[in-house]
Amino acid sequence: MKKVLLPIAILLIGFGLAAAIIATGPQLEHQAPPPTSPLVRTWLAEPATVQLTSITHGTVLPRSQTDLVPEVAGRVVRLSDTMVTGGFFEAGSVLFELDPLDYEVALEQATAAAASAQSELANARRAHTRQLDLARKQSTSESLRDEALNRLRFAEAGLREANARVSRARRDLSRTRITAPYDGRVRTESVDVGQFVNRGQTVAKIYATDYAEVRLPVHDDELAFLRLPLNAQASGQQPAAASQPEVILRARFAGQEHTWEGRVVRTEGELDPQTRMINMVAQVEEPYQAQGDRPPLAVGLFVEAEILGKIANRVYTLPRSAIQANDQVYVIDEANRIEFRNVEILRTVGEQVYVTSGIERGETICLSTINNAIEGMAVRPFTEQETAAEAISSNERTPSGGPSGGPSGGIEAPKVSS
Repeated sequence: MKKVLLPIAILLIGFGLAAAIIATGPQLEHQAPPPTSPLVRTWLAEPATVQLTSITHGTVLPRSQTDLVPEVAGRVVRLSDTMVTGGFFEAGSVLFELDPLDYEVALEQATAAAASAQSELANARRAHTRQLDLARKQSTSESLRDEALNRLRFAEAGLREANARVSRARRDLSRTRITAPYDGRVRTESVDVGQFVNRGQTVAKIYATDYAEVRLPVHDDELAFLRLPLNAQASGQQPAAASQPEVILRARFAGQEHTWEGRVVRTEGELDPQTRMINMVAQVEEPYQAQGDRPPLAVGLFVEAEILGKIANRVYTLPRSAIQANDQVYVIDEANRIEFRNVEILRTVGEQVYVTSGIERGETICLSTINNAIEGMAVRPFTEQETAAEAISSNERTPSGGPSGGPSGGIEAPKVSS
């Protein structure tokens, strides 16, 4: 009997102790389930006045480039110090001189021939006058009178020819001094003292330094945002300075970023049928004038150009991520529910979208992409306080020395846009 009751008593005591432990144990706290609404980034709509621009690239070119060609042949007897590659010169300065001796002799010969022709003309005039006097006295024949007139005309023609030879000899002599047609710089040269150069031989390439030009290809769609008067171009008129769009050129030179300012002065007449590009020509005044540490705008430099266009008022600048399908945005109402809104897009530049209508000042715009979104869907706008709380919670859950996790649900804490 004791063998039967002892195990039963042990079981009853065990059940009693288990019941006592359960009754006196800690109570579990009931927690609300985590919210299931998606976490989204937001932006508070605020219109602004925007300067529309067009970004393009181009290479710096000289405004005017000239092949330096002597118009007479001869040996170089003098060379200017500026007549070297990269040398600067002023308009009217002598770049090099040819030996003038042969041309001085030619001028002297032409002058002597002109004096002889002048003497012949004087004799012919006297003879003709004498024949006219004799004809009035009926003391000469008609043939002699005609011969005197013919000799006079021949002498006059001879004098004109002699004077033309003097003019050409004088011009050839002046051409032995090759002068600069404008303020410029030597691009290349192949001439030196003692070298014999022929007429028509290219001895150097020079270009003007008063302006530098940059050909900037722009898509024809971009012309709608620029202020270039194309009708003035068609009529052959130069657009006024006030209507010439400003251009900011940027280039990296010697390890630093530098900028230059210029204006679009004209457009080239042809539109590329394949690329739909039209070339604008921007000019920069005094590209070689020193301004602080800024280097000169050298020919051949590749630059980025920002063409300043029209001014647009009441424009909302949104990131590209805010634009949903069919040119819609998600507007978040006071109850944190999304509303589909159609917007009018002015243009898209890079990661920015310019919106002119469809939203109002002060509305909250969703910047995140929501899969399978429906109108009226509840969302959780992300705030800076939630960002900090999520970061602290993530750090507390991360073991020491381990990688830090993002907010719950695997969503990375976005940057809040105001």
